[in-house]
Amino acid sequence: MIKKIITNIIKLKNPDFHLDPTVSSFMIVELASKKLVQKMRTLKLVFRGRWISHLFLGSGIQFFNFSNIKFGKWVQLEDHVQVSALSRHPVVFGNNVKIGAFSRIIAATSFNQIGEFIRIGNNVGIGEFSYLGGGGGLEIGDDCIIGQYFSCHPENHNFGKSNPLIRLQGVTRKGIKIGKNCWIGAKVTILDGVEIGANSVIAAGAVVTKNMPANSVIGGVPARIIKKTISPEPKKVHQYSYLN
Repeated sequence: MIKKIITNIIKLKNPDFHLDPTVSSFMIVELASKKLVQKMRTLKLVFRGRWISHLFLGSGIQFFNFSNIKFGKWVQLEDHVQVSALSRHPVVFGNNVKIGAFSRIIAATSFNQIGEFIRIGNNVGIGEFSYLGGGGGLEIGDDCIIGQYFSCHPENHNFGKSNPLIRLQGVTRKGIKIGKNCWIGAKVTILDGVEIGANSVIAAGAVVTKNMPANSVIGGVPARIIKKTISPEPKKVHQYSYLN
């Protein structure tokens, strides 16, 4: 009975959801209890003047410039995620976004030159210990799945002069854009000025330093195109379940 109830609830948001037959009722109750606790944590946001109905927060969540953060429906921030919206434009989480534990969403780290924006599309899942910068702007398209230790750095330090010190020579900012429906493996790094085309796959450990066209399989240090993906556009995309 519990399994049927939970399945029907999830199907309201994701009609294609099917519960694995090996999942026990005890596991369902344990997970539901965890989600209830995460939901209760959102009550503290009332003291910041906002109530966000479809938000789930792990323990140890930290926000900075909270009024500049926008949330879609069914957003999950797992334990010890930090979000700093020190930026000219908002940090945006689309619908059905999940950010793994200990990740950092940091638009900028200095009041001397604040960041541009960070925009995460709908149905995006990002693994644990990831770092997303927003100095020159970062956009991640809908339906991307991203592994652990992912990092994006949309700015570069200038270093061409012998004097002054490198840390005093300023930065350049071009921004990063990742297209829709990309699969990005663990420990991938994307540097400033890079645009990744839609429907691409990036192998684990790759360092992407230049633009990559749509429908590409990418890997290596520095990254290069290995081959083209077979299907440029899926017929149907499954939503990222907030109970995952």
